[in-house]
Amino acid sequence: MPAGYLVLILHAHLPYVKHTEREYTLEEDWLYEAITETYIPLLLIMEGWENDGVPYRLTMSITPTLAAMLEDDLLCHRYRRYLANLEDLAAKEVARTGHHPHVHRLARMYLERFRTVAAVWDRYRGRILNGFRRLQDTGRLEIVASGATHGYLPLMTATPEMARAQVRIGAEAYRRAFARNPRGFWLPECGYFPGHDRWLAEEGIRYTFVDGHGLLHASRRPRYGVYAPLISPAGVAFFGRDGESSKQVWSMDEGYPGDFDYREFYRDVGFDLPWETIAPNLPHGLRTNTGIKYHRITGKTEHKELYDPERAKSKAYLHAANFVFNRERQSEYLRSIMDRPPVIVAPYDAELFGHWWFEGPYFLDGVVRRLAETPVVDMITAGEYLSAFPVNQHAEPSQSSWGLNGYSEVWLDGCNDWIYRHLASASDKLLDLVLRFRESEGLARRALNQAARELLLAQSSDWAFIMKTGTTVAYAERRTKEHLASFLQLYDMLVNGTVDAGWLAFREETAGIFPWLEAAEFFAPLPESERQVISVG
Repeated sequence: MPAGYLVLILHAHLPYVKHTEREYTLEEDWLYEAITETYIPLLLIMEGWENDGVPYRLTMSITPTLAAMLEDDLLCHRYRRYLANLEDLAAKEVARTGHHPHVHRLARMYLERFRTVAAVWDRYRGRILNGFRRLQDTGRLEIVASGATHGYLPLMTATPEMARAQVRIGAEAYRRAFARNPRGFWLPECGYFPGHDRWLAEEGIRYTFVDGHGLLHASRRPRYGVYAPLISPAGVAFFGRDGESSKQVWSMDEGYPGDFDYREFYRDVGFDLPWETIAPNLPHGLRTNTGIKYHRITGKTEHKELYDPERAKSKAYLHAANFVFNRERQSEYLRSIMDRPPVIVAPYDAELFGHWWFEGPYFLDGVVRRLAETPVVDMITAGEYLSAFPVNQHAEPSQSSWGLNGYSEVWLDGCNDWIYRHLASASDKLLDLVLRFRESEGLARRALNQAARELLLAQSSDWAFIMKTGTTVAYAERRTKEHLASFLQLYDMLVNGTVDAGWLAFREETAGIFPWLEAAEFFAPLPESERQVISVG
């Protein structure tokens, strides 16, 4: 038996963005960048482990919104066009930089990368979700479910039916995407509110994850801290995030990605080149990131040296070795004071690896390959841990999230708190619609289902997060208002018996996530006594 176990989790998520009304939108590029820089590189690395016989165990969430976009015909067509544009730009850069050997070598690197990505995309015929499905079928990768539209569940206490629907629809979306029942569930933003475990249990979920203080502040003091799960009143196992392993990767000041040898994210030819040079490859008509970046972090000043990919790759494997060394020492110490091997839970946003941290996939490769060689720490999934150690302490985890300061202030702040009164009002209206129109057919039934979709999309935690971080605030506000306005219009149409078939069809095309959704099935009102119990945790 090893000294400890490591549960490595990659949370793959993007908000649902699909604009049928425009040919090019900057926000759709979020998906295209993630496919190019994260999802396909991760596929390649996992395929490499498989080909080399590396006995890895990896957990990954692929949220319903991301899965829906990866399977969407229009978005897949647009991605291939996006990728062809990058290949064209990289070829131009190879020609333009011939006089500068270092930059020319980097330009050729990007051209080769884009061609490799294109080859993988074409090999999967534009459906890379099939690649992750196949890897799950090998038993090495475990994919877990998540909330329908990544709604932040702790702020749905006024209408607990909404939290239940996020879980139920998320579980059903998983079944449809992966042809199996989910065993694990990623709580959006690791956001937990006491009592929500019953919704997980109803869907057959065996385990989920919370931030460390969700276990440390549980109803009973956890005997093993965050290094063993707690079993909730509904029988769901809650695993706690390990702060030490998270800090080494996430911290802006102490984490590996800030090393000066790594590629600088914020220097891109989309902004560095003269407009007349770059404009033909910026179809949006605006300067934006292209993924072609020639500089390394260098330091905290504006001065940036040219990027050395071989040096950066070596540094990634060095950091991987350090990460594993630290987990070995951590496991040995914890094992000396525990009567079982500790389980170290290390969850990260998948998009960190490759997109934000260019060398991140090399780091993961180094971690997994080194763990395969050490007898001290074994990789494991949460499900496997529960099979090996079925007896665990019972307690109710506390309200928590993995956001700043550990609770809800990221998603409930002066810059975004205005959305919740509207979401709560719309939630009550949807329950009213379900009661009144659950037996309806034809246009009325379609309108009821679309009203549910609009509310689900408005509930996405991404919009409040963007408003807090101050990035694309106007877009986040517009999406929230657009979905709420569409919901209210559908509500009025249904109540007044005046459903506009043409406008409804337009909304079904633009915001038609979960075409199988039946609102009457997933949004049934709870008895008042049960609502009150859930509302107070």
